[in-house]
Amino acid sequence: MIQSVSRTLNRITKSHQPQIKRLNYYWRLFGTGFSFFTFGAGGFLLWVLVFPVLSIIPGTHESKIRRGQQVVHYSFYAFIGLMHRIGVMTYKIEGLEKLNRPGQLIVANHPTLVDIVFLISRISQASCIVKASLWRNPFMRGPILNAGYISNGDPEVMIDECVQRLQSGGTMIIFPEGTRSVPGKPYRFQRGAASIAIQAHAIVTPVTMSCYPSTLTKAEKWYQIPRRRFHLAMHVGEDIPMQEFTSLQPRSIAVRRFNSYLQDYFTRQRVLSEQDGK
Repeated sequence: MIQSVSRTLNRITKSHQPQIKRLNYYWRLFGTGFSFFTFGAGGFLLWVLVFPVLSIIPGTHESKIRRGQQVVHYSFYAFIGLMHRIGVMTYKIEGLEKLNRPGQLIVANHPTLVDIVFLISRISQASCIVKASLWRNPFMRGPILNAGYISNGDPEVMIDECVQRLQSGGTMIIFPEGTRSVPGKPYRFQRGAASIAIQAHAIVTPVTMSCYPSTLTKAEKWYQIPRRRFHLAMHVGEDIPMQEFTSLQPRSIAVRRFNSYLQDYFTRQRVLSEQDGK
């Protein structure tokens, strides 16, 4: 009797699998759109409601930036939690205990749109580099200004500001590519991250981001969701020994060598992560 009922249920389940998969797809499509709507609305509300209140609390410019970074950290933590709970994504973190150190430069690859959100959601106080155009975006302007993020409008000024932030004990997150990776294309790292690391004599910690199935890349729209919920993996590597690079002269050679080292490191990590993802 029990076996007969079980077989009947299995047949019903199999016959309805296409409908279940279709419903799951549309739910994730709705969930993805809802997540991005929430992200934009949340950024706007932070700008008009939360940050004005924080700005009137007494404190130095540095302490206000730290408060702003803390608010963005908790907001991004809640956003990642939302995407996870409604079934849009899963995630895994390895080596989180190596992060959240003063004067630490975190260099990471950039396969998907949510990389920076995920990183900041796990780092309580961090600065990053943002496109100059985002300073005019009403949904992003509040977090950018109040968390002390750095514009890429002027490369020389950008590098100087990043070096000063690290030397004063701040934490920086930088994507050496400067933009999201193009799937199937080799990495092409810019030298900004290497130059900042060499000049600041910073602690440099590599973080490898992997996303399977691939989604939210530079070549995809937000609504081009994968066949199943995506899995984001973050692996924090060991600190990179910087002595062999900082001792090189002139500085331009040191920057070029270190940039090549980073590009080779992340290329190897991508091969390993692709093997694990298959």
